[in-house]
Formats: sequence, C-alpha cells, structure tokens
Amino acid sequence: MQNQLKPKRPEWNIIKLIQWATSYFKAHDIDSSRTDVEILLAHVLNLERIDLYVRYDQPLSDDELNRFKAVLKRRINREPVAYIVGIKGFWSIDLVVTKDVLIPRPESECLVETALCVLSDGSRAHPKRILELGTGSGAVILSLASQHPLHLYFASDVSPNAIRIANLNAKRHHLEGNVHFFSGDWFSPLRLKTCFFDVILSNPPYIKTGDIHKLQPEIVAFEPELALDGGHDGLNSLKQIIDCAHLFLEPGGTLLLEIAHDQKEDVRKMMTTCGQYDNFFCRQDYNGYNRVVQMRKKCCG
Repeated sequence: MQNQLKPKRPEWNIIKLIQWATSYFKAHDIDSSRTDVEILLAHVLNLERIDLYVRYDQPLSDDELNRFKAVLKRRINREPVAYIVGIKGFWSIDLVVTKDVLIPRPESECLVETALCVLSDGSRAHPKRILELGTGSGAVILSLASQHPLHLYFASDVSPNAIRIANLNAKRHHLEGNVHFFSGDWFSPLRLKTCFFDVILSNPPYIKTGDIHKLQPEIVAFEPELALDGGHDGLNSLKQIIDCAHLFLEPGGTLLLEIAHDQKEDVRKMMTTCGQYDNFFCRQDYNGYNRVVQMRKKCCG
C-alpha cells in the first residue's frame, strides 16, 4: 500500500529538459545557453537539433538523463561544447576536434575566403601548390581542398597530435589523397630551393602572452596555449613567417596571414622591413575587424 501511495517521479521529456537546462546555464552565466543545451542534448540522444522539436514530447530514459547530466556538468565547468561533443562545424564541413587543437573560429573563414579569391585568379593551366602552416584540425586547408580539389595541398603543424587529428578529418571527408600533412616547426621540415609554393597561408598564434589570462575561461583552461601565444607583443610567429615565407614562394606568389584586429600596421611594417613583398592588402571579417593580410612576393627583375 505504501508503494502505491508513493508520489510518481515527474517525467522529463525533451522540451521540458531544454527549458530547464537553459535556465540552469543562464544562472551560471553560460553564453548561448539555449544553443549549447540543444547541441548537447542532440549529442546525447544521437539526434539532429531539429529533431529535438519534432520529438519535443519524447521522454528520456534514466540512462539518457544521466548522460545529459554528465555533459551539463562539463559545460558548467567551462569546457567548450565542441570538445564535449568532439565535432565543430567550419565552412561547409564538420571537423573532429580534441584538446590537441584549437576550435575553429568563424572569423577564420575569412582566411578561407581570401585564399579562394587568390586561387580563382590567374591561369588554370596547371594545379597550384598551397601550403598551410600551423594547420591544427586541418579546418582551413581541408575547406580549400573541398572547394578546389585539383590543386596540390600541403599542411604542417609542430604538434604531431594535431597532425593526427588533421589526417583523421581528411579521411572523414575523403580528402586524404588531396592534402599531404607533415609535422614540424614552421618551415624547418622544408628544403630550400626545392619547395616552392604559389600560396602560403597561416593562422598563427597572435595573442600577447600577457593577454592570454584575460581570455574566456573556455579558452584559457582547455585550448592549447602553444596555438595561442604570440609572444610579448603577439607578433613573434607572424614575424618568423614573413621573414622566411619568401624563400619558399614562387615569384609573384601570395602570403596570407590571419591577424588580430589591431596588428595590421605592425604587419605592414614587418613586410616593408623584410623587403621581399609588395601589394599589401588587408581584408576585414564579418564583424568589420581587420582579419587577414595579403602580400605578394616580388617578381624578379
């Protein structure tokens, strides 16, 4: 009789859980609370986000509730959603991401767009050779290869673990035959006078060392510092690349670099000091910030 009188536990369905978890995230100052909840719940239930609303009244099992509770705790501890679900969308592809690589940002799509403009210019008589430095998850180079598969693509990263993830993403999108990945510090694995490229591009570390602790806790606590720290002025890696890239570019070849919004003039000065480039141009991202600089290796004679 006592068991019969025991109150029944309220049933959690999808829409109730979304509403409750969104309020829970907002109370903990989680940005994009509703979006994060939807992504995490869809991940736990192995559904597309749109299916959450098609099946809004579907109840959850105890196992599903426990798994959802576990990912909520991880997000409350500021772990990025992309690391929790292991996938991040970029350009037109989904990428596997782990804590070995930076999470691809929307602003880096500006680097892809600029590179696509460069690849669309000039003669199509022969495939162009494109090199990305510091490829991370492979987001940029794989986006380019997915758009223009007939070119020859190469990409490097100092982290062997990052190269493993990039290779995994290439296989995921059937691009393993289009991109050659290798590990090394900037240009160190390349041989002078034998490796020449039409385009070299990079999203290098460009955050000042002293500013890293000011970033969001999701970045500071979880993303690889090696891929963020640009030295005391944020320009160390940018300078290294500018000083050496001309040695590996064809005459008239293009160097593309993602930068911080306030580094345009510093990069222009480095280009001028190097003396090997001309045709400086800066492209803004979707928010109107300076984001990608473009320069051309001077042609001989």
